[in-house]
Amino acid sequence: MNLIIVESPAKARTITNFLGKDYKVIASKGHIRDLPKSRFGITVDEETGEITPKYSVAKENAPTVKEIKDLAKKADNIYIATDEDREGEAIGWHIAHAIKKDPAELPRIVFHEITKSAIKAALENARHIDMNMVNAQQTRRLLDRIVGYKLSPLLASKIQKGLSAGRVQSSTLKLVVDREREIKAFVPQEYWSMDTIFKKDIEANLVSFEGNKIEKLSIANKDEASKIEKSVKADNFEISKIETKHRKSKTPPPFMTSTLQQSASSKLGFTPKKTMMIAQALYEGVKTPDGTSGVITYMRTDSLNLAHEAVSMVRGVIKNRFGDKYLPKEPKVYTKKAKGAQEAHEAIRPTILSFTPEVAQKFLKPDEIKLYRLIYERFMACQMNDAEFEQQSITFSGEHSEFRASGRKLTFDGFYALTGAEDKDKLLPQLKEGENAEVQSIKPTQHFTEPPARYSEAALIKKLESEGVGRPSTYAPTIATLSGRTYVSIEKKQIIPTEMAFTVTETLEKNFANIVDINFTARMEEKLDEVAENGEDWEQLLSDFYKRFMKQIEEGKQNIVSLKLAKPLGRSCPKCGEELLLRSGRFGNFIACSGFPKCKYTEQVDEEGNKQEKKEEVSDEICDKCGKEMIIKTGRNGQFLACSGYPECKNTKSIQVDEKVSDTPCPDCGGKLSLKNSRRGPFWGCENYPKCKFISKFEPTTIKCREDGCEGVLAQRTYRNKDVYECVKCKARTPKEEIDK
Repeated sequence: MNLIIVESPAKARTITNFLGKDYKVIASKGHIRDLPKSRFGITVDEETGEITPKYSVAKENAPTVKEIKDLAKKADNIYIATDEDREGEAIGWHIAHAIKKDPAELPRIVFHEITKSAIKAALENARHIDMNMVNAQQTRRLLDRIVGYKLSPLLASKIQKGLSAGRVQSSTLKLVVDREREIKAFVPQEYWSMDTIFKKDIEANLVSFEGNKIEKLSIANKDEASKIEKSVKADNFEISKIETKHRKSKTPPPFMTSTLQQSASSKLGFTPKKTMMIAQALYEGVKTPDGTSGVITYMRTDSLNLAHEAVSMVRGVIKNRFGDKYLPKEPKVYTKKAKGAQEAHEAIRPTILSFTPEVAQKFLKPDEIKLYRLIYERFMACQMNDAEFEQQSITFSGEHSEFRASGRKLTFDGFYALTGAEDKDKLLPQLKEGENAEVQSIKPTQHFTEPPARYSEAALIKKLESEGVGRPSTYAPTIATLSGRTYVSIEKKQIIPTEMAFTVTETLEKNFANIVDINFTARMEEKLDEVAENGEDWEQLLSDFYKRFMKQIEEGKQNIVSLKLAKPLGRSCPKCGEELLLRSGRFGNFIACSGFPKCKYTEQVDEEGNKQEKKEEVSDEICDKCGKEMIIKTGRNGQFLACSGYPECKNTKSIQVDEKVSDTPCPDCGGKLSLKNSRRGPFWGCENYPKCKFISKFEPTTIKCREDGCEGVLAQRTYRNKDVYECVKCKARTPKEEIDK
């Protein structure tokens, strides 16, 4: 038996369809061995500076490791078939260690696409695990752990609990904050334009006046505009020059990760995270007319390289569908000049050209077909001929001023025959040089310059890529982390930093300038590339960074002034006797014991910091034991009725809940949710119980949770006298006003 170990169950199922009974394919389900979640997991030799990671297998991964071990004992050959990037290489290395095998002895197979031919070719061309790639991933992982575990607690202690920092995350956040600073500091500048129309309704732009070139901000005020208007109306114009040029609109390159995320954001409205989830499904395997198969190549890539066989096939499709004039004489080759691009990988393309978007419509989900069509058409377009235009410009000259009009006409549609032209023709009428040109109208119009636009997710990814920050696999998670930590909100596709983002960024700028420096982060990426490609000394790289960074941490502990509110109130804690403090939290001010975490006593306060006494709500019911009023109380398990005669009468009753059906369907199965009661208080439950066991203490909404990796929905509730939204699954809370925006 031959054992093939991949990362995802979906990929395992697809590959199983291609191989016979001599092969067993199993999924590791991602990382099965990693740095521990609950502790630093790195030891540092203070004398030598040597850094050693302490990897472990998490409890939830133990059954998977045992299953792989058991199968490995029976296998004649064990193939590591994890993803083809650095992360996949490292996962394969960890798998080998977890099952007590020598990584150097296990055959390693890679494939850009999950098709029958690709899998068989990979098996015939097995290699060994590339330790340079593994070490590059290890270095990145350890760098991120050092920054996260040492800097995040410092921010939490100095600013607010729950804050985080990261090597790529924090420099990305600074980009967003810097853009917002530009917007806030922006001072609008007045300028005027001269909206001018010559004979035959030709719109023209003023290009010079009295020998001076006119640009956007040249006309500064109304007086200058009026002077030009008066001069133009009194002037005589003629057509001094008609110029015709031929221009080409070049075909777009095939998609790589960043450009796919950008295009899906601008054209489909998909978030980067959603784009990658859908692309993952298309890569790992979907239903096709010939069974389950991967229909696109690997989606985490920064390469524009294309397989010769794929290019040859698509050229045949173009010729049959559009004809010879749409097919270049030679295949088009695209390269990425940026350092670190891995040209051995492929760009993102369809794997089965006969699986056209029209055919795919019958097999794919609505969002899948949208993304697949984008990828399919981009791949075809990149191997078609350029579109061609005839561009014409007409110059109107007077004694004091000169105007220019421009137009264009599509003369050959080229790849637009597939994708459609984005710009319509703007045709100019037939005129001759030397003709008189009458001004039909001229109207001065006032304008003010606009501040720079906030980043959209697509624009931020483009910026990160151009600066060399992060890699294809990091773009979407970085933005999701910033949003999940409430450092930013995303409104109408604009990324807007919160006040906490400014506070954190300013603190890091003063004390950890390198962590938020985009150039430092980019240089670190280059060093990681050198480890992966040239085997540079990764341990020395880590050691040098650790020494400098820990010195900054120690200085930060001493120098960073705490921004936390901790005002002594002159009162003692009723539970332990320690002093009570007025503190600030994410949801406003509150009173807490200075003995925290040993004593967790708290009190709610109003906006002025005054203690709020809990008001007892009287119910309509009468105690059936003593006849006194029953009051509504809240306990650990929700609300209940208690006798107002307590402690003489200790009678309690559960609250009877009227049957109420939610307008929101069950987030797990789509069934109806109704308000039910139990000994633990009222709750929302699904009508399909016990098949569906969804329950929630608060009525859920359709708003998705922002926490990375969580698929829950939010429910509105009150927490510490503040309106918040709480996830029904991970219990993460976000202030109501942030969600309502």
